[in-house]
Amino acid sequence: MLRHRRLIAALSAAFALGVAGCGTPAPEQPAPAQSRLVQHAKGQTTIAGTPQRVVVLDTGELDSVLALGVKPVATVLPDANTQLQPYLAQKAGNPEIVGTIGSPNLEKIAALKPDLILSSKTRDDEHYEALSKIAPTVFAQTVGKTWKENFLLDADALGKRAEADRILAEYQARAAEIGKQAAGRKVSMLRFIPGDIRLYNKGSFIGTILADAGFNRPDNQLGDKTFTKLSREQISQADGDMLFYAAYGDNARQQMSQVTSSVQWTTLGAVRAGQAIEVPDDTWYLGLGPLAADLVLDDLEKFVAKK
Repeated sequence: MLRHRRLIAALSAAFALGVAGCGTPAPEQPAPAQSRLVQHAKGQTTIAGTPQRVVVLDTGELDSVLALGVKPVATVLPDANTQLQPYLAQKAGNPEIVGTIGSPNLEKIAALKPDLILSSKTRDDEHYEALSKIAPTVFAQTVGKTWKENFLLDADALGKRAEADRILAEYQARAAEIGKQAAGRKVSMLRFIPGDIRLYNKGSFIGTILADAGFNRPDNQLGDKTFTKLSREQISQADGDMLFYAAYGDNARQQMSQVTSSVQWTTLGAVRAGQAIEVPDDTWYLGLGPLAADLVLDDLEKFVAKK
């Protein structure tokens, strides 16, 4: 009997401990940040959560992240003698400047402790290994005509793909609406660079926008290369129903003034028709992203309406 009572007591105590254990919840563990694998021009990169300290190393990446509502902690300048394009500077806040396009300052970048770096093989292929040791790094293949693909790649890295899809859909719809007034006009694109005159082809950032907006191009501008170099004596090759031209920097502006005041310039059909129009270099050529593309559409809408 005594042994029986002791067994019952032991079982009761074990039961009580079990109930107590069941009634005490285990401490909650924080959920791990969701990670995603992003395929890009240099392979694949795993990115955890939502990047908060983003470094961008080209104007296209800067344009893209700003379009998605992200202010980067650092960026680069087009070159040492320029500032950020005004349309980007207004939205970017005060990012740290970490070099120029193609020549980033790796020590400055590392000191900022970024959690994402965005660039392209065209700009920074030789720096990829060093950059990827600093933070997860995602590279587009090239720049210019691939700006839409690059934008979506940046959005994937930031975890904002749905928003990017919406932005591009709105852009395409607006370009198509402008295209209803374009009436197949042939548009020529000319850019003055210090020491160079460039005729921009269909295979360029501005070339894709003109195509999306329903404009045609002269036969000599249908190539897939970004641009073709011209001499001043070849300026007649820049003719079209409409001619848009721009200059990069003060030195190029002086060169542009010399050409546009020449007799050769006055022989162009677009000039005689009053359809040779200077446009902002900052957006038409340097922008390389959705914000610049929308500003180009603003300009095209005005120019088409004037015709």
